[in-house]
Amino acid sequence: MSLGRATNRENLPWVEKYRPTSLDEVYGQNEIVNTVRKFVEEGKLPHLLFYGPPGTGKTSTIIALAKEIYGKNYHNMVLELNASDDRGIDVVRNQVKDFASTRQIFSKGFKLIILDEADAMTNAAQNSLRRIIEKYTKNTRFCILANYAYKLTPALLSRCTRFRFQPIGPAAIEQRMNNVIIKENIKIDDAAKKALLKVSKGDMRRVLNVLQASKAAVEENEEITEELIYDCCGMCRPGDVKKILKSILEEDFTSAYYTMNKICQEKGVASVDIIEEIVLLLEEYELQNEETRIEMLTKLSDIEYAISKGGNTKVVHSAIISAIKTSFENESTVAA
Repeated sequence: MSLGRATNRENLPWVEKYRPTSLDEVYGQNEIVNTVRKFVEEGKLPHLLFYGPPGTGKTSTIIALAKEIYGKNYHNMVLELNASDDRGIDVVRNQVKDFASTRQIFSKGFKLIILDEADAMTNAAQNSLRRIIEKYTKNTRFCILANYAYKLTPALLSRCTRFRFQPIGPAAIEQRMNNVIIKENIKIDDAAKKALLKVSKGDMRRVLNVLQASKAAVEENEEITEELIYDCCGMCRPGDVKKILKSILEEDFTSAYYTMNKICQEKGVASVDIIEEIVLLLEEYELQNEETRIEMLTKLSDIEYAISKGGNTKVVHSAIISAIKTSFENESTVAA
């Protein structure tokens, strides 16, 4: 039986395989972890709202906390619902209300209901949930998880203690990443590690997913390279974007257009990623007139918005080159 469990665990995606089992294993959110742990130690756990970008540890933190509180009794005392799937008023009236209204005869303390992606719930369901939270506070605590707090009703927000999860810092991500690299016996060079930290943008889930994909793409004992990391992400390589920007600033329109198209086709790069990387690169330039930077960023933001509405690639590439060239016209730049 134990062999079967071990085999099943080995087949799990790394996001689940390395999900923290205790609060000590939650990386990058020390202040939140310490505050929540203090609530539990004092026996004064309020209703909680965890919100912030994806992959920052919201679900992992509350599950780790629940396992510390309940131990082996976890499955009897905790109800987990993904509100993006079960988001209607019927779920709140039936599953949530039934679970919250019953007490555990032989267990002390309170039950815990975890509502993941609650910002996808309908307004009717949120209003119904508000009443249930008030009615069953004596024996139930709610933890609401959301990416965007503004999508929750004010009445629901006012009943919870809010914690904002920030993107995880590079040091915390690197620590967790190195642990996984050792446990999975991965060979990876330093440039690839730096690339992985760069593309993660504070998202631990993304790091583990890209690392697992990279491991699957190489032969046994083969080293993971920077090139492979960018290939797995489908993101721009900084060197390629520098070539594009240099061509735009120093060559004529036709040459710049040819360079951009060639790199995008060969590397499979999206136009929106090019804009993002160009904006980062342009921060290294000192401009005699800051209005030039404002004008250029405004134009690029308009192009990015147009892409979100569905734009033709050729037109988008032409617009990017035009926006940068016209903004830099008669403007001498010096690399910082």
